[in-house]
Amino acid sequence: MNLIAGFISIICAVNGEILIASWLILTAMIFDFLDGFSARLLKAYSDLGKELDSLADQVSFGVAPAIVLYELITTSDRGSSELFSSGTLNPQGVLMLIPVIMMPVCAGLRLAKFNIDTTQTTSFKGLPTPANALAVISLVFAARFTTQPFFDNLAGSPVALSVISVVLSILMVTRIPLLSLKTTSLKLKGNEGRYLLAGLVLISLIVFGAGGIALIIPVYIIASLVSRLF
Repeated sequence: MNLIAGFISIICAVNGEILIASWLILTAMIFDFLDGFSARLLKAYSDLGKELDSLADQVSFGVAPAIVLYELITTSDRGSSELFSSGTLNPQGVLMLIPVIMMPVCAGLRLAKFNIDTTQTTSFKGLPTPANALAVISLVFAARFTTQPFFDNLAGSPVALSVISVVLSILMVTRIPLLSLKTTSLKLKGNEGRYLLAGLVLISLIVFGAGGIALIIPVYIIASLVSRLF
């Protein structure tokens, strides 16, 4: 279901239905969460399941959000950012495509490394691919559901979107330690970073309203780094 939602999201994105594509990516995240939750609940683990999970994640959280970004870029700068112009390859369009290409490539590299890295059982090293996708679609949601011009301008700027794509791609393949939301206890000790994250997200939503959605991933990174101090 994760893979199906991601595939339909791609179809919607290339047809200009960016908001629907974003909702479908969010749906894929829910299926991805339920997959892991049910596997832990039923103790149903297998190497095949692990590989299938990564393949689905590559489509839903690597390729789909990259296409959403590409559609945002070409829509906001119609003509100069398009890959083809009058039937010929547009050099400027190719240049604008490069930052977006980085996203599925880095997502694939991260997922492959994650499958063979035994040190990421209780925390992550580098930005998880679902967080990458959430960063992209949260920008779409913030621009659509808030009246604050900042987010609308951000989602309409090809340069800003290209920078966001590059930064997210690099974060996926870095070794920066980041929080895992999996926990076996609700006690404060050992969960300081998770509670800090929840508090900061809540404050962001209260202060910025729907625009606070776009701050979830930056807040996640900040909370992860601060939690290293505990």
